[in-house]
Order: sequence, then structure tokens, then C-alpha cells
Amino acid sequence: MRLIERRIGLLFAAFLLLFALILVRAVWLQGVRGGELRADAVSQQTETVTVPGFRGRILDRAGEPLAVSEEAATVFATPYQVRDPADAASRLAPLLDVPEDTLLDSLSNRESGFAYLAREVDLVTADRVRKLHLDGIGILPDSRRVYPQGDLATQVIGAVGTENQGLSGLESGYEDVVGGTDGEAKVTKDALGDTIERETVEGQSTGEDLKLTLDTELQSRTEDVLDELGQTYDPKDATAIVMDPRSAEVLALANWPDADPTDVSDASEEALANHATGLTYEPGSTFKAFTVAAALEERAVRPETSFYLPPTIHVADRTIEESHPRGPVTLSVADILAQSSNVGAVKIGEQTGSEKFDEWVRRFGFGEPTGITFPGEEQGIVPALDDYSGSTLGNMAIGQGLAVTPIQMAAAYSAIANGGVLRTPRLVERAGGEQVDPPKGQRVIDEGTAARLRGMLEGVLAPGGTASEVKVPGYTLAGKTGTAEKAEDGGYSESKFVASFVGFAPAKYPQLLVAIVVDEPKGSYYGGDVAAPAFGQIAEFALPHLGIPPS
Repeated sequence: MRLIERRIGLLFAAFLLLFALILVRAVWLQGVRGGELRADAVSQQTETVTVPGFRGRILDRAGEPLAVSEEAATVFATPYQVRDPADAASRLAPLLDVPEDTLLDSLSNRESGFAYLAREVDLVTADRVRKLHLDGIGILPDSRRVYPQGDLATQVIGAVGTENQGLSGLESGYEDVVGGTDGEAKVTKDALGDTIERETVEGQSTGEDLKLTLDTELQSRTEDVLDELGQTYDPKDATAIVMDPRSAEVLALANWPDADPTDVSDASEEALANHATGLTYEPGSTFKAFTVAAALEERAVRPETSFYLPPTIHVADRTIEESHPRGPVTLSVADILAQSSNVGAVKIGEQTGSEKFDEWVRRFGFGEPTGITFPGEEQGIVPALDDYSGSTLGNMAIGQGLAVTPIQMAAAYSAIANGGVLRTPRLVERAGGEQVDPPKGQRVIDEGTAARLRGMLEGVLAPGGTASEVKVPGYTLAGKTGTAEKAEDGGYSESKFVASFVGFAPAKYPQLLVAIVVDEPKGSYYGGDVAAPAFGQIAEFALPHLGIPPS
């Protein structure tokens, strides 16, 4: 009996000792380390995550969507809850299109309470991930940008980053309109990694729509023409602008090379750039129309005024020659423009004089941004009158010694096409709830001067002109070719050129204007060979598409 009692006593003592140890441990954990452990539990089981807001739509002039947001999902992990990181990585990799090694690195970090595995995943993929029933793997609501027209007008629309913010183009420039506001949610999980509570901390919002002046079908055709040009001449880059010169509405704005808007990480700088507003170049002979316009307005010449033109002309310390060798000739102002005579353009510029010439160059909008609602527009370079040297006027008269942008050239030619009124190019029709009013414009040349210029520019596409082979059956065309050596190392390159063409139709009452600029084409580099045919192809589609009757 005493032995039994002793054993019971020892057991009781052992129980008391064990109980005391448990009590001390509990006091230690709850009293001393309680705050630290509670914080660890919260950090491991509760996470505040961003819930992106939906961006507003970007639409073409007919309301067709170019960029929209749709529901998507973010796949994330709570790494310390993942039982077998290697197995989870191998099963998730093919679904998420993420390298297995990358996933394994994220899943193996046991010190992390939260890790993104894939963002902007489509809902079908997210459902497949959910059905794997992997411990520690979760799904959060997300949104992503999709493009119903594919890569159409990528550089104009711009790109969106993983944080749902505009990175470039109109997505960036109109972030305050189309950008949705992100929200926050607090997600709580149990020990098995299953979500037991999701609390909205701050709700997200949806951005407003942006409606453009672009015509989807015309944009598509313009891009096709530019792609064909790019495949043929392999230039550094190229751009095409299609406008209604009466309203200055931009109907198409294309760039080459193109880019995939859903994945711009590997795209080149040229592929992401909107060259229409960002390319600065010496225009060459396309600028001669403004040399003639200035002289006509100053009544220094008339279309029929004749000039004796030697093969070359000396302007201060520079000798200017023609693009093709020839003997002495006598040409009218109209013929000088049609045949793109450098010597003739210099003589016409001299009739105007430096001071007046500078005034007219700036009056046409060169040297400052056009004001088109696109971020990062360049303003070109026009030398100040005080900086003119003895050869400046001669150089500028033939489109050298100054720099312009394609959109400046399109806007300035639109002033000639629409009767002498210069307007700001219009790309956005409506931003959210606000209608963007058409630009009023300002008169820069007389209606009669504009009409005479249009008549002379018809000669460029007539027999003997520099683009005589370009035709659209049933329509009379007008325009101007340009071939400019690129400035390089204080001089001009003998192998790098910019080929361009600006044209409009019908010639007498223009309703369509197209500007093409091709930077460093390979093989042929003349504007009449490279850019003018592209104008013809675009005009051949655009004129009937826009319902413009033959003339």
C-alpha cells in the first residue's frame, strides 16, 4: 500500500512539475513574447493587397474599342504554407507561363508572408490554378488591358504597366481621365492557407472613356502600307499621318516598326515611339512650298515669274547644286516647285529676304509645338534671325538648316489645302464627359495664295514632276516630294537620308491629306520613289472609304 501511495505521490509531483513548466512557458509566451508572436501571426496570415481599378476605354471615332480593361486575376503565394515548393512550381509553371526556377525561388522563401507569382492572368487560367488545390497558393481579383483591334495604333494608344498605370502615349497623357483608382483589400487566411476573410479597406474606381478621331479601317490600311514600305526599304523608322485638312482631324497615325501592346518589355525604342510627334528632321524639298508661299504673300513673285537657273548657285561660303546634274535652264516659279529645283528655291527665297522669310516660317507654326494633345511633342528647331549667317536663308529655302516634325508639316500643308487657315491637329474628340472642341485656327495666308499653291503642287504629280508616276484613277492629286541628307558631325551624311511626301486630294478642294516620312531608307532614298507611292496607296483606299467623290 505504501509503495502504491509513494508512486501516486511521485506521479502527482511530476504532474505538478510539468504543470508548472507549462504555466511558466505560457506566461513567457503570452506575457513576454505575446506581442511579438501576435505580430508574426498577423504578418503571416493577414496581408493588405492592392485591388487595381479598371481603366476607361479608348475608342475610335465610331465608338469602336481600341483598348479596354477586363477582369483578370493575380496568383500569389504564402510561401511558408507551401508544403512542397518544387512540386508546386512544376505544376504552376506551364499554367502561368513563368519559368519554373523563378517560381521555385519565390515559393522557397520561407521568411516571406506574401509573394506575387503572376499578375493579369486571365480568368480561365486562374480557375485552373484554383483547381490544383495547392496549399499556400491564392487568387486575387485584378484587371488587365486588352486590345480588340490587336496592335493597331500601338504607339498612339500607348502602354500600361503592371501597376495599371499609363506608361506612354495617350494612356500616359490622359492618365487623369482613363486611369482607374486602385483600392485595397485585407486578406486573412487560416493555418492551411485558405482565405477566411476578405475585407475591403478602400474601394477601387473605373476611369472614363477617351474617344479619338481615328478611323479604325483607315488606320489599319495605313499601317499595312507602312509595313510594306518597311519591308521593302528597311528604314530606321517611318511614320504616316492622315488628316482631314478642313478640320485638322487626324484620321490615322501609323508608325513602323510596330509593337505588341500586351508585351512591350522587349520592344525597341523605335517600335514604341510615335515618330509623328517625336521625330525631328530636316524636311528638304517638302519645305519649298513654304518658301514659295512666303514669296507669293510678299508679292515678290507670281506663279509665272521666270528665273534663269545655272547648274549651281553660291550662297556665301556654300555652293548649292541640284539633286540631279543639269545644264542652265529658265523655269517659272510653278516649274521650280514641280521639278523641285534647289537653285530656283534659293532664288525665290532671296526675293523674300531674311527678315520676312523668318516671319513666314514661324507664321506657319514651325519652331513650336502644334499643340496636338499627345505627350512629349517636339517643337523642331528654327534658328533665330539674329543667328542667321550668310548662307542661312539659302539653306532654309531648300529645307536645310532647320528641323521640323511630321505633325508640323502635316498641319502646315493643311493650311495650304484648306484655304490658308492653320489649325491645331485634333486627335481626341472626347475626354471623359468633356467634348474637345474643334480648333478655330488662324489665317496664315490669303485664300488666293493657297489656291495658287495648290495649283502649282498639282504639277509635282503631273508629267515632268518629281512624283509623276503616282496616280489615283478619277482624282486629281497634289503634293510635294522631299529628299534630305541627314545632318551628321557638323555636316551632312552622304549615305543617310530622310525621304518624305506630303500630299492632298482632290487638288482643288482637298478633303484628305497624307504625310509620309521615312527615316534612313535603304536602297533608293528619294521621296518620289519611297514615300510618294505610299501616299498613292493610302489615298486610293481613303478617298472612296471616306465617301469623297472623284474630281
